[in-house]
Amino acid sequence: MNGRKSILMLASLVSAFAAFDPASRADGNHGGPVKIVVPYPAGGPVDFVGRIVAQKLTEKAGARFYVENQPGAGGAIGAASVAHAPADGRTILLVNQDFVVEPAVKAKVPFDPFKDFAPVIEIATAPEMISVNPSLPASNMKELFALLKANPGKYNYATPGYGTSPHLGAEWLFRLSYGLDVLAIPFQGAVPAVQATLAGDTQIIPIVVTAVAPLIADGKLRGLAVAAHKRSPVVPDVPTLEEQGIQGHEIGFWIGAVVPAGTPKAMVDLLHDQIAEAMVQPEVQKRLAEIGFEPAVGTSQDFMTFTKAESDKWKKVVSDAHIHID
Repeated sequence: MNGRKSILMLASLVSAFAAFDPASRADGNHGGPVKIVVPYPAGGPVDFVGRIVAQKLTEKAGARFYVENQPGAGGAIGAASVAHAPADGRTILLVNQDFVVEPAVKAKVPFDPFKDFAPVIEIATAPEMISVNPSLPASNMKELFALLKANPGKYNYATPGYGTSPHLGAEWLFRLSYGLDVLAIPFQGAVPAVQATLAGDTQIIPIVVTAVAPLIADGKLRGLAVAAHKRSPVVPDVPTLEEQGIQGHEIGFWIGAVVPAGTPKAMVDLLHDQIAEAMVQPEVQKRLAEIGFEPAVGTSQDFMTFTKAESDKWKKVVSDAHIHID
């Protein structure tokens, strides 16, 4: 084989291998499809928001974004997998408050929320709220507190799991702040916790507003308070804790995006801008509002500051309430 033919054949092979290398193909500005890891089962709020974001980014960003569910261990399995993924901007992890609650509650988790990840953006938020079975003789927080104080140990509240943010938030409010003796009953997820309260097996439920808004509208549960600075548009008649004289107990279900630590800043900035643009689209805001979420678009530094504040808050609650999982 002469030299010219050898050079032509080598060039042909290089081109052929490049065609099969996903990283070498132009796909928007990302060099290939972008995986959005949702560390929870399909059908939940993080999955719902993730699929909205993926669809809109695929339409607008010139790259294919897709959701991959990696559930288990309160989000830790999916988080650990992304922590060890290539830091090339093509793997995103969607996180919620479990991202900072899990390391506060558990003795050991397979990731560090601040060392193993770079923040991209907070995406959406919905407040938690306190609701009760309609048979409970309390129509506001003052009446609920009076009832619990007069009947120590008699009443209980449902949580979607031991050490979850609704559990920690209720312990913070009832026991740590007001010294009330009320029993926490943990369930395996929000659905059985809500069902138990509907049945009257538990009387009180602190849970994200999206889980109970339709039941409140139908009169199957009674909403007492929203744990936010302002009322929720999906339950506009339910006052906030602040309106009832209870300060400093804001608890939200938030969703944000992070990428593996070491991802180039230019790629983090690109993802931030693309997600931010998607979240201000009217159709996205409409779909979020239907389930009680609002966009929460800020800078990457804003999200870092927020998650660190959340981490500090829950660490203190966990320590003061002596809630730990070995």
